Amino acid sequence: MAGPVSYAEDWESRDDLVIPFAVEGLDVRGRVVHLGPVVDQILKRHAYPAPVSRLLGEAIALTSLLGTALKFEGRLILQTKTDGPVDLIVVDYQAPDAVRAYARFDADKVAAAEAAQAAKPGALLGNGILALTIDQGPDMARYQGIVELDGASLEEVAHRYFAQSEQIPTFVRLAVGERFERQAGGAPAHHWRAGGVMIQFLPETGERIIARDLHPGDAPEGTEPHAPSEDDAWVEARALVETVEDQELIDPAIAPERLLYRLFHERGARVFDAQPLVDRCRCSRDRLKGILGQFSAEEVSDMTLEDGRITVTCEFCSTTYVYEREEIG
Repeated sequence: MAGPVSYAEDWESRDDLVIPFAVEGLDVRGRVVHLGPVVDQILKRHAYPAPVSRLLGEAIALTSLLGTALKFEGRLILQTKTDGPVDLIVVDYQAPDAVRAYARFDADKVAAAEAAQAAKPGALLGNGILALTIDQGPDMARYQGIVELDGASLEEVAHRYFAQSEQIPTFVRLAVGERFERQAGGAPAHHWRAGGVMIQFLPETGERIIARDLHPGDAPEGTEPHAPSEDDAWVEARALVETVEDQELIDPAIAPERLLYRLFHERGARVFDAQPLVDRCRCSRDRLKGILGQFSAEEVSDMTLEDGRITVTCEFCSTTYVYEREEIG
């Protein structure tokens, strides 16, 4: 279902969802993500330092924007491997709605970066690679796109990925923040929130398709080369989204429809059905037992504690599973 965005005083503020939208007048399609309890639970579960939480929150928002675009029951995995204080990030989206994530970091390096006021997300990542993997299931080949990390933000890296792998003009804004609430007679409580918006230029009208797709050698004589980034519609759409402030993306009182109305009410935007997101890990006792069964007897013995048990903790959800040595075989 889809409907136009028109002004309403009583827009309902909702969390943990992605809302697809289209602005036909600008040949733009996009998505808005609003994350509340989902990102808060994931980040608090590991008690990350604040800079690490902000970085991982951005990665979760970005993966949610991309993953909910899947047209099949598959997975999208975002993974970074770098030399920075946060040397590994994994965000796993399982269609149609499940997200899980974790980050590995060097506590001393993160603390030093904070002390030097150099703990921005790009600096924490450092140099390395970001890989986006699309897994369509056991009977289908995986697709993976890789982009270099060199201290740039995840927003910039996303722009590079789409320019390099998809060749679709794309613009992304991401934001993560803490919301503090004070209960009467109690200490302040804080909750993590994250949000983002992504637009893509996908022209359907004849002249814009020609301008985007034709090589100068194929165009009629006298036609000037025209890059998609120079198209007036794309320039306008990107300029509008560049005005979005972080607070607008994470404020629980600002519904996604309200944001879209502010940005595109003159051009007209259509919103589609919201896609919910949940914090759900895919680990299970049987699943991890199967993995342990793939190790050699010697390796299993090395894992066994003095009481004859093997303890395994899931890096994503921190759930601990205890097995008797005899269970593994």
